[in-house]
Amino acid sequence: MSTETGAVTGRETTRIHNIGYRSYDGPRLGRGYARRSLYSQSLRGSFGLGRSAKSKVLPMLLFGVMCLVALITVAVAMATPNATKLVMKYTDFAIYLQAVIGLFIASQAPQSVSRDLRFKSVPLYFSRPIERVDYVVAKYTAMASALFILTVTPLLVMYVGALLAKFDFADQTKWFGQGLVSVALLSVLFAGLGLVMAALTPRRGFGVAAVIAVLTISYGAVSTVQAIAWETGSASAVQWLGLFSPITLIGGVQTAFLGATSHFPGGEGPGAGAGVVYLIAVLALVAGSYAVLMRRYRRVGL
Repeated sequence: MSTETGAVTGRETTRIHNIGYRSYDGPRLGRGYARRSLYSQSLRGSFGLGRSAKSKVLPMLLFGVMCLVALITVAVAMATPNATKLVMKYTDFAIYLQAVIGLFIASQAPQSVSRDLRFKSVPLYFSRPIERVDYVVAKYTAMASALFILTVTPLLVMYVGALLAKFDFADQTKWFGQGLVSVALLSVLFAGLGLVMAALTPRRGFGVAAVIAVLTISYGAVSTVQAIAWETGSASAVQWLGLFSPITLIGGVQTAFLGATSHFPGGEGPGAGAGVVYLIAVLALVAGSYAVLMRRYRRVGL
């Protein structure tokens, strides 16, 4: 009697229930949709959109500072009698505000990639349909786009303000175009370097420190050595020392090709010949950053 009861109980515990799961018969959106979604999510996340209110404070504050400086520049130009141009060149804006730009990339690059590494969600991305190259391209372009929005918006404010002040349209359009090329190059370079530094560690704090060291501390070190070289009579070494800092690289390229004022000691920036070397160095760093990211995510994606 007990045996039969036990058999019945065993059969009841192994009963299969139909809880209504159905197969998916809808469209398969594929890699392109996944890549666009990851790009959109990463770009929005760079400004805190779709995240907590606390996450919006710093990026929006930095964005506001950039725009406020542009508005002040326009206001000063409008208040100056007989002014014919803005008090700050479009190509100078990112150089003067480099600390704000560096803080933005230092805070947002780790947010973009470090969390995926820390929570080990990268292999989930690399399951169908997205692949390693899709992840790297989406993250890289999203961060470059975020930096471009951060840097080009104040330039646009300055351009519109200059036109409202009735400054020469042809000159302002030419200078605005030069500034546009400059910040586009800066955005691609800084995005690559920032993501590489952030992707080396899953710890956000270490990523922030690494980005600041590469973008900000390197500028201070290079500027100091340039000043020493200038004071000791080694003026020819000043332009070549600029190859060892991201922001001086951008400064050298725009001095050589975009009509910008040199911020090197003595005001002597690279000419066209040295400018080609600067441009090659920038492109090599961009390509190298992409290659390092691809190699990095080949390992973590396993």
